[in-house]
Amino acid sequence: MEHTRLIANNKKAYHDYFIDEKYECGLALAGTEVKSLRMGKCSIKEAWVRIENAEAWIYGMHIAPYEKGNIFNKDPLRVRKLLMHKAEIRKLIGLTKEKGIALVPLEVYFKDGRAKLLIGLARGKKNYDKRETIARKDQKREAEREFKQKVKF
Repeated sequence: MEHTRLIANNKKAYHDYFIDEKYECGLALAGTEVKSLRMGKCSIKEAWVRIENAEAWIYGMHIAPYEKGNIFNKDPLRVRKLLMHKAEIRKLIGLTKEKGIALVPLEVYFKDGRAKLLIGLARGKKNYDKRETIARKDQKREAEREFKQKVKF
């Protein structure tokens, strides 16, 4: 029985990249960071993932300091370790060697009481790809609007 509660998501990543694969990984956090996450104080808009020495790290993830944390609070933008299986990390090392492939954080959420991060294997979009995606969304939204109007009558 999985209970998930979304904390933060990165809509910009879906706009700027094609997401090929998604991986779930744990976050190595301090106690006050977990409390701050439970209050929903997190941003991954400017964050990115890098693999160094066969370990995955997230840079630029902002977790606001916990109000009652005083001396136990950590730096809000500190580099945090991602908890993944060695085989997954090895696979990602091989995939990220390709040109134009990046690891992008997509969502931060709690799953069964544990903080998780969903990262995506991403390929950059060109401007015409972005325009095409926006046009497709607009068409879909327009079709849904017309359908709703037809259902009302």
